[in-house]
Amino acid sequence: MLIDEASRVDDAVYKALRPMLAVGGGDLWLMSTPCGRRGFFYETWVHGSANWKRVTVAAPDCPRIPPEHLEEERGSMGPLRFQQEYLCQFVDSGVSLFGRDAVEAAVHDEVTPLKGF
Repeated sequence: MLIDEASRVDDAVYKALRPMLAVGGGDLWLMSTPCGRRGFFYETWVHGSANWKRVTVAAPDCPRIPPEHLEEERGSMGPLRFQQEYLCQFVDSGVSLFGRDAVEAAVHDEVTPLKGF
């Protein structure tokens, strides 16, 4: 099964598709540029098991994409979207008060969550 633009596919759709692989032993390919630091594509890329093969090809490393095109895109898209679409980077959207790195750094396994909240 190939899921193209996986970062834009809803998590519920992804979870509904996965059981299709149960009996056939098929492969699952997720292809996409990042779309923020959220969703199954991000979680699989960052926290997925060693069973996943991760391949990244940033646009500047592709000889078919002229550098002039990339500079034009960088100017028209802005830095965050350019980093995602052309440099394959998972970036925060910039609309949250705290970035994902700060939130993840604040969470520890040795702290017991409060019950009832």
